[in-house]
This record gives sequence, structure tokens and C-alpha cells, in this order.
Amino acid sequence: MLLTGTVVVDSTTVIEDGAVAVDGSRIAAVGERADLVDGTRDEEVHSYDVLLPGFVGGHIHSVQSLGRGIADDTELLDWLFDYVLPMEASLSAEEMEVAAKLGYLELIESGTTTCIDHLSVAHADRAFEAAGEMGIRGVLGKVLMDQRSPEPLREDTDEALAESERLIEDYHGAFDDRIRYAVTPRFAVSCTEACLRGARDLADAYDDVRIHTHASENRGEIETVEDDTGLRNIHWLDEVGLTGEDVVLAHCVWTDESEREVLAETGTHVTHCPSSNMKLASGVAPVEDYLDRGINVALGNDGAPCNNTLDPLTEMRQASLLGKVEGLDPTATPARTIFEMATRNGATAAGFDDLGELREGWRADIVGLDTDLTRAVPLHDVFSHLVYSAHGEDVQFTMVDGEVLMEDGEVTVADADDIRRRASEVGLGMDLDDERRAAQAEKP
Repeated sequence: MLLTGTVVVDSTTVIEDGAVAVDGSRIAAVGERADLVDGTRDEEVHSYDVLLPGFVGGHIHSVQSLGRGIADDTELLDWLFDYVLPMEASLSAEEMEVAAKLGYLELIESGTTTCIDHLSVAHADRAFEAAGEMGIRGVLGKVLMDQRSPEPLREDTDEALAESERLIEDYHGAFDDRIRYAVTPRFAVSCTEACLRGARDLADAYDDVRIHTHASENRGEIETVEDDTGLRNIHWLDEVGLTGEDVVLAHCVWTDESEREVLAETGTHVTHCPSSNMKLASGVAPVEDYLDRGINVALGNDGAPCNNTLDPLTEMRQASLLGKVEGLDPTATPARTIFEMATRNGATAAGFDDLGELREGWRADIVGLDTDLTRAVPLHDVFSHLVYSAHGEDVQFTMVDGEVLMEDGEVTVADADDIRRRASEVGLGMDLDDERRAAQAEKP
């Protein structure tokens, strides 16, 4: 297959009249269109205005997609215990699959080809199967919660870790290595020391298994952890082994100098979720400072109840603008830096060394966008357009591992209308009263 258009190779290289040749699951060649188009060959050619590496969602909650709009205008711990945990607790296995499919459908439609996905406590296997069926690339994990959690979600520590290990055995490297595992404690507030240390031991027992958790998102969270342990959040996570090059920490809004030194020294990855942090009024993550220290910062949407969209293009715009406001510096978080966070940095956080750029021999995860739009005219600079003007609905083509998941704006790997219909039925039919009462009893 040959794809033609303006090719965004990475955050520094653009080929105006370019092409990408795909052979199987890999990129066979990238270059000028005239050099790659061979009129003597009977080759399938697809043309899009802009071709770029697929976006990497460095922190999402696919199974929270059914909660879009149920928890607006609330503070983080209220949001979690009054709305989100009750919603997760209410879902049957079939409903969890519907929720995951809705999330993956939105990712495919808006150009996210890889996600680091924080699932829920129960029925995680249904999300793994959904991801495999729909063709998305993912680093997925069952959530661990063994304290301060409503009864339906609170598990025995050993049983929770054993279930995680079963899922690793079943799904890590599955679907031709499109799906990998991350051991996924929810956050230090809801996990005992034994659970957190067990997460590290479990990840160490397998190759390429990551650890994915939330950290220092909200000042109330930090106070709770410090009351429990006597340490600030990042120092506590470091103490129990949850820092390092295989660890992805979502948010990291409230960190002090010593914590930032730990993140840099250990090679821990940070995922910035600007829309979520703004909507929950959690604060502004010090992204420029992290990048200056050499900390790898990816970009994520978080979940639909605290963002309302999984659009990576919208998230890039928010990240750039918020970074400028944070330091009152219009030169901060420029478009190319943000684009790199949403592509190559995310791939690095996810553990893929051949993803996030369009390079010969790398995995063929490619997105095509339409720029035949009023807000794309005039198109002086493609990075400016992608970060400040483009929307997820501009995506017309999505490919993962050389498989076309969406072509000319139509998803090819699932019945999108049926997924939306089923998700609407389940989401609008949820009755959360009993689960809310249980969650309130455990609220910090």
C-alpha cells in the first residue's frame, strides 16, 4: 500500500509532496512521492492531505466512556467517589465491553493509534478482547484497589495481584504484540503498601510489562498520602518501587523540587492531561520544567467524565496554551514540542522503540487528515495547524500495524453505529444510587 500527501515524519521533518509505503505491518519506505510512486506497479494508493504518525494516548480510561457528562463541575475526590467509582462498580462484564469499545471507537475516529489504558477492577479481560478485536494498539491494565474503595471494587491484595498475573499470562504480547500489559494500581490513596510493592514485584517478573498509576494530581490526594506515610507522593512511590523507566505516572501536577529530581534521576515517565487538570481544577503541571530536566512527558486525555472528549488534537491545543499561561511565557510549549509529546514521547512511555515517527522499518501506525477546511486556510505551517486548529473529526484515515481501521472517515473494523447505540442504552440506563452510598462510606 502507498499513502501520499504532506508527510509529517516527526516533530522536525516534513515532506511536502511525500509518500509512505507500507508492507505488511511495517513502513517500507518514506520519501518524496515522485521517488516512491511507480506507475508500472499495480499498487493500492491512498491520498490524504496530511499523513502523520498515529497519536499515543499516554493516559486514558476507555471504560469510563459511559460516564461522559455525569460528573461535571466537581472536585477530584468528589468526582471519583461520588460518580466514577460508582459507575465502574455498576457495570457488568458485557457493559464493561461496551464501554471499552466506545472508548476505542472514539480513539480510532480521532487518530489515536496507541493508548496506555487504565481499566477498572473487574472484567478487564473484556476490554483486552475489545482492543484486540478493534485493532488498536494498547498497554492495558486491570486496576488494583485494596483500601479506601467501595466494597464492589475493593479486593484482597493477593487475589488482585494474582488476577493481574493471569491477565499478563493471557494478554501480554497478544494480538501480534499489539497488546501489552501494565500493572495498574489506581493511586496510593486506594492501595496499601503491600499492593504497591506487589505491583513492582509483578512487573519485574516479566519482560516489557509496565507500571501505570496516578500521582500528585490533587493537593487533597497528596495530603492523604503524607498523612498515611509521612512522605510526599513521589517519594512514597519511589520508596515502594514505583518509579523507573518502566513506570508511567499520570498527572504529576503538584511536585516539589526534590520530587522532580527523583523523576529525572529514575527515568520515570510523566503523562500530562491538561483538559482533565483544568476541568477538575487540579492545577497546572510544570511541563516545561519537566522537559528541561530531561523527563519524558507524554500527553493524555484521561477519562471522558473529566474531559468529555478523547480527541488528541484538542488535547494538544490545550497543552500548548496551558503551558504558556503557566509560566506567562508565550514561547513555552511550542507546537513542535507538543506534537512530539503526543507521538514519540508517548510511544517511549508505552515502551515501544519503533513507534511515534514515520520511519523505514518502524511499525505502520499512520493517520491521515483532511485540510480542505476553512479553518485550515491558509496553511502556513503544518505543526501550527495540527496543534492549534485541527480537530479529531478531521481524521479520515487510521492505520495500526498496517491494518486500516478507518478509511475515508468510515471505521472498517467495527459497526460504529451499533457501538454508539448500545453504549447509549447502557449509559442512560445506569442506576448508581447503591454504589454511591458504598463509595461514600470509603471516601477519604
